[in-house]
Amino acid sequence: MSRWVSFLADQRGAAALEVPAIWLFLMLIILLPLADIAVAGFQFISARQALRNFGQSILYAPPPDVTNASAWSSTATAKADSRYPIPSIQLICGDSNAVCTSANSGADQPKYYVYSTTVTLTPIVTRTWLCNSTNTNPCSFTLSYSERFQ
Repeated sequence: MSRWVSFLADQRGAAALEVPAIWLFLMLIILLPLADIAVAGFQFISARQALRNFGQSILYAPPPDVTNASAWSSTATAKADSRYPIPSIQLICGDSNAVCTSANSGADQPKYYVYSTTVTLTPIVTRTWLCNSTNTNPCSFTLSYSERFQ
């Protein structure tokens, strides 16, 4: 009986068998999903900051004519961050959120830039949770931004 008692008291091998199971649990259930969420958060923050930086860069060079800003728009979009390209800029005049025309582009009307960029996520584990966009690629999200310039 003393041999049996000594085997029960010596449980060093049990910990050696539990560690791989605990490590696998921590990696697959806790750390990898947390890493996916952190990477997605950093991508959204980076894209949002790229939109703000772009807004600051075009704020100091407004279009000369808000009713016909196509040449200015192509020059301005070239200033965007290459990781988060901006396909087009809309110029909105007045409080009715209408595109600028000669009727609503008076000096007393507020004027806004409206533009957007796309963020594409590449999650490892949490694809079903994070990729729920209505775009053609469910892992692709469009972020819009507007800023007043006059």
